[in-house]
Formats: sequence, structure tokens, C-alpha cells
Amino acid sequence: MTSNPPLPVRTPQPTPPRFPWHHFAMRFSSTPRGARLARRLAGERLDAWGTPYGSDAHDVVTLIVAELSANAVRHGHVPGRDFRLRLSAEGTAVRVEVTDTRGERIPVRPAGPPDAGLDGGRGLLLVSALTDRWGWFPCADGPGKTVWAVVEVPSA
Repeated sequence: MTSNPPLPVRTPQPTPPRFPWHHFAMRFSSTPRGARLARRLAGERLDAWGTPYGSDAHDVVTLIVAELSANAVRHGHVPGRDFRLRLSAEGTAVRVEVTDTRGERIPVRPAGPPDAGLDGGRGLLLVSALTDRWGWFPCADGPGKTVWAVVEVPSA
């Protein structure tokens, strides 16, 4: 009597990540035009990485880039200095980092809705509401700070 060898156990393959590792970084002039260009290029990169224009994830990430870039221009501007945008996508998350050269003006987590009479104060409220997590850290290689936000992007 011959014994049959046991059948091999087939392990399930993990689902592939939403994104292989992607990275984009660029410096922009610390002007409204630079902030607008940062938003547009971020949108183009997301589309190229598989998050198409018009999708909820695309709209959320480009809005986060727009808010953080506008804050860098408005609150982090130092004459003659640029701000830097860095996008990275890995697994199911997109990380946005905006670095400016004003380290003494740190972002404050919104405690509640802004005063209706004030012009501004809603950007970080939007960032808080739309991202999975966000924060800031001082630059290690020079003056300034980096504000970051992470958005989990569901599978298509």
C-alpha cells in the first residue's frame, strides 16, 4: 500500500496594495501662484498614480495640498524663500508634507468652528476633518517647519 503525499497547503495571496511606492517633491515660490501650481501638479501626480480626477480621494488630497500650500504662503512666507511640497503614496495612504521657512509660527489644532466674522481660520479645520491624521514637526536641516497630513485612499 502506497501512501499519497499530503497536498500542499495553498496560502492565500495578500491583496495587492492600492499604491506601489510613489514619491513626488518640488519647491514652489512662496506666492499664491506657487500654491496654485502645487495644487495642480499634485492633482496631476495623483491621476498618474491611479487616483483619477473627480474621485473623492483625488478631491480630498488636492484640497489638503491647496490648504497647506496656502498656509505656507500666508503664514510661513519669508521673502526670498520657497516652500516645498512632498507627496508620497504607499500601501493605501497618501502623505502630504508642506515645508516652509517660518519655524516660529506653528499650526494650532482648531478647538472648534472659527468665528464667523474672521477672514480665514478654516484651513486647518478642513485638514482636521478630511484627513486621518495630521501634525507638524520642526525642520532638522534648517529653519522652518513641516506640516503633514495622511489620507487613507480606499481601493478602487
